[in-house]
Amino acid sequence: MRALVLAGPGKAEVQEVEPPVAAPGQVVVDVERAGVCGTDLELFTGEMSYLHTGRSWYPLRPGHEWCGRVTDVGEGVDAGWLGRRVTGDTMLGCGHCERCRAGRHHVCAELSEIGISLGRSGALAERLAVPATALHALPDSMDLTLGALVEPGGNALRAVQGAGLLPRERLLILGTGTIGLLAALFARSQGIEVHLLGRDPDGLRLARSLGFAGTWTRPSLPELRWDAVIDASNAPELPALALDLVEPAGRVVYIGLAGTPSTLDTRALLLKDVTAVGILGGSAGLAGTIAAYADGSVDARPLVAATVGLAETADILAGHRPADAGPGPKFHIDPRR
Repeated sequence: MRALVLAGPGKAEVQEVEPPVAAPGQVVVDVERAGVCGTDLELFTGEMSYLHTGRSWYPLRPGHEWCGRVTDVGEGVDAGWLGRRVTGDTMLGCGHCERCRAGRHHVCAELSEIGISLGRSGALAERLAVPATALHALPDSMDLTLGALVEPGGNALRAVQGAGLLPRERLLILGTGTIGLLAALFARSQGIEVHLLGRDPDGLRLARSLGFAGTWTRPSLPELRWDAVIDASNAPELPALALDLVEPAGRVVYIGLAGTPSTLDTRALLLKDVTAVGILGGSAGLAGTIAAYADGSVDARPLVAATVGLAETADILAGHRPADAGPGPKFHIDPRR
């Protein structure tokens, strides 16, 4: 089968590789759509921290945002999965430690991540092997674009839940990339007043086109009460800004990852009585995301700029936008092309 292989920093090509086999407890999925994520970009450039700590290594087959149909099941797997359209959890724990048993498998000490770490092959390929325990069934009525947006949606939904706001309370989101815009959509669906802070004119225009009137740059940001702030950026100075802006006794949710260390004054955290929440992975938000996409309360499809074939993935990773791409921050890959 064909799969995208990262051979080293800046080196990506489609190769013919051995197709996966459904081992006991696993299924094989024919991938119908896969998303390109910022993590994939960092693996491509070599900037991903896992490459320097030994959790990831080249050659590597990326891709962790996906949907497809189950075409084979391994020993011990319910045959009812055959033919089902599914997506799956990226975060794979050992399944038997205390954290896994408590539903916190995303922080398991033996965690591996599909398409990211410990040699787990990813979904930028024609087929993918996945533990059956990681599967989430998708309604047949859900289109492929939404199916491949479940994983980032789960991260964004968890960030909104971490903010702990009630309807009509006010949320400020720092960043207008995929996670920031998804968080805005989920928060709005819950009756929360949403504002976004960005520096990218394209991202702000897209946010306004999605119906968000409160779109600001730093100089234009009004002095309002921000009941919670979500930092969905990759700027190292914004974690401290989030703490500075949030209402005393409010919450700051950190889901963005900067390429260099961020600093914030814990004295401000303490003296403002602020709760800081870190979000790693969308595992606990996948089911809620599927439900919100299915009932139409959240429509994330405008975030996808274009869908291209597998052979064009290297160009996307290198920063090239197709001429007919829309304004969205997300690119999807159809491995069948």
